[in-house]
Formats: sequence, C-alpha cells, structure tokens
Amino acid sequence: MSQITLYLDDATQALVDQAAHAQGVSKSRWVAEAIRRYAAQEWPQDCLTLAGRFPDFPLCGSEDGPSAPDTPRVGF
Repeated sequence: MSQITLYLDDATQALVDQAAHAQGVSKSRWVAEAIRRYAAQEWPQDCLTLAGRFPDFPLCGSEDGPSAPDTPRVGF
C-alpha cells in the first residue's frame, strides 16, 4: 500500500476531521473513499437509474427531429 502526503489548510483539515469522525472511519480511509468516489471514470448508479425515465425529453438528432421549429436567424 502506498502513502501520500497532503498539505491542507486548517479549514480543509477541519472538514476532513469532521467528516471522518461523523462516518466513524479514519481520516486516511475517508480520503481514500473520497478519491475513489470523485476520480471514478463512470457514472454514479443513481444517475444511471435515471436513463430513459423521461420519455418526453427532447434529444438532438432523435428520429422525430426537433420538438419545435428552429428560430429564424438574423442575417449580417
């Protein structure tokens, strides 16, 4: 297992201390979990659950085309 050194200002250190204490884990474990959560290259499950839940959501390039006519543009 590797180790890293973090330089935190006092306010950020206090946030880490409070959050780790509230979750009942060590500061090291709390930071490692935060890194895994925010550095992950995938969508959170609650976001994936929303996929397809809005049948009337207009999509660009959908088979039905745009839901409203395009606004006329002003020429130059």
